Amino acid sequence: MEPARGGTGGLVLPDSGRGGRRPPRSGSGGPAITGEQGALVSAGDAAADSEVQADPETLRRARQIAAQLAVPRPRRDASARRGVGELASVRYQGGSDDIDLDQTVEQLVEHPVPEEDDIIVRERVRTRRSVVLLVDVSGSMRGERIRTAAATVGALAAELDRDDLAVVAFWSDAAILSHLGQHVPAQRLLDEMLRIPAKGLTNIAFPLDVAATELARIPARDARVVLLSDCVHNAGPDPRPLAARLPRLDVLLDVSGEQDEELARDLARLGHGRLRRIRAYTDVAPALGAVFAS
Repeated sequence: MEPARGGTGGLVLPDSGRGGRRPPRSGSGGPAITGEQGALVSAGDAAADSEVQADPETLRRARQIAAQLAVPRPRRDASARRGVGELASVRYQGGSDDIDLDQTVEQLVEHPVPEEDDIIVRERVRTRRSVVLLVDVSGSMRGERIRTAAATVGALAAELDRDDLAVVAFWSDAAILSHLGQHVPAQRLLDEMLRIPAKGLTNIAFPLDVAATELARIPARDARVVLLSDCVHNAGPDPRPLAARLPRLDVLLDVSGEQDEELARDLARLGHGRLRRIRAYTDVAPALGAVFAS
């Protein structure tokens, strides 16, 4: 065993030329490919102190990110649920008599002898996304980085209150703070996030596997995973094959300190997503807006 390069005080097993393990690259904290398997623990077991609450600075950051955050709504499709949600112009299917005259006239210009579905009506339609937010709380993400991460959780949870959002905090293990289909208030998520101390090594492969399991529970047309991390992977197997299994993986790379941009770039490419760099909490809102716009 040798000291981890991430400054966490942990140890990693160096490459011995056997077993498929690779040591961290010179000058970086990862990736170190090891046989270590992550474990899923409860948020309560991961928390350091049940009385810890969000500090004023983190709350201020969360409010500022939320005020600047404008996540585009998902595209409408035939799988959207009718009867609830926002008003939308849709083809008549026998469920509404509120005709959208302007769009119906446009249809009739093209089809003088209309079919039933050429009539456009106004109905309430709910389109929902399934989003899994993976937040790195390992030892390399302590201090200002963990404040930014917690503020991101609070702001994004408030913005996606009409969608299915799961939040997973991870280090060498992981804790699910909310499941898809389970509405947890943004303030509670922020509080629970801050109760978990920044600790341990960074196993990125395990939370990607947890995210795949979450998305399999509630299939959705618009499903994605957002990873917030420095990507200094120094425990567990290579995360790249797991990234390729996801419908989409976007990476918010914290570059305020040590980071592994090469791995972050690989994960975003294999996950058919985008890589955005975060230097400070003020970068979070535009970065999230960019990844959800594509």
